[in-house]
Amino acid sequence: MEFNNLNVQYHGGVAILEIARENVRNALDPKTWAEISQILLKIEDDKEVKTLIITGSGEKSFASGADIRSLNERTWMDILNNPAVEILSQLENFKKPIIAAINGFALGGGCELALACDIRIASENAKFGFPELNLGIIPGGGGTQRLARVVGLGKAKELILTGKIIDAVEAKSIGLISEVLPDKASLEQKANEMADTMGNKGPLALQLAKALINQSLDVNLASGLNLEKLAQTVLFVTEDKQEGVSSFLEKRSPKFKGK
Repeated sequence: MEFNNLNVQYHGGVAILEIARENVRNALDPKTWAEISQILLKIEDDKEVKTLIITGSGEKSFASGADIRSLNERTWMDILNNPAVEILSQLENFKKPIIAAINGFALGGGCELALACDIRIASENAKFGFPELNLGIIPGGGGTQRLARVVGLGKAKELILTGKIIDAVEAKSIGLISEVLPDKASLEQKANEMADTMGNKGPLALQLAKALINQSLDVNLASGLNLEKLAQTVLFVTEDKQEGVSSFLEKRSPKFKGK
């Protein structure tokens, strides 16, 4: 599978998706969103891939947001049927863990892309923000919904309503990212270490844990606890659960099969 706007590499059980539009600061146009959706489908079905890392080419941008030139050509009907909304939900509900390794600008749609990932880490030169109101529009890829769930209502209002751009240190202080690394090389190393760590866990447990955490935002506590109990019951009859317990007692590394 070949792409014009993405580079995709595989290292062991880790897939690395790189947005490759460095000449326009990795801006996200409809073609790029379509390619992201296509590769997500492929990776999700690939049993050899345990985790996914998303990053941007170069050191200046993770994804600088919508391609303004393409935005200027779009009609209200295009916006009503904006595929980015569904693709970001596809990303959020992806069965395998996703790490956003954020180098440089993550603005507008780029920040929304990061918010749809499970874990966000960034290099010191990273910048975050939602400048859409400067164009007379709003964040339209889930920013008004996901940001508040991550950083809280007050801080989400401040960032979106003012269009303030924040650095990696402030982003970490408000919980938008979990770690700041000194440069891109360190960022890539840390992302791969985290991906490997998660990839060594039971894949069924990873999938259900992610789904339950996502669902916790939309259900009351009693319902969430019941879902958790059911998921745990399912896991207790899997081969992976038996392998996990046996390997622990035998003081060896587990060999999970996703069964």
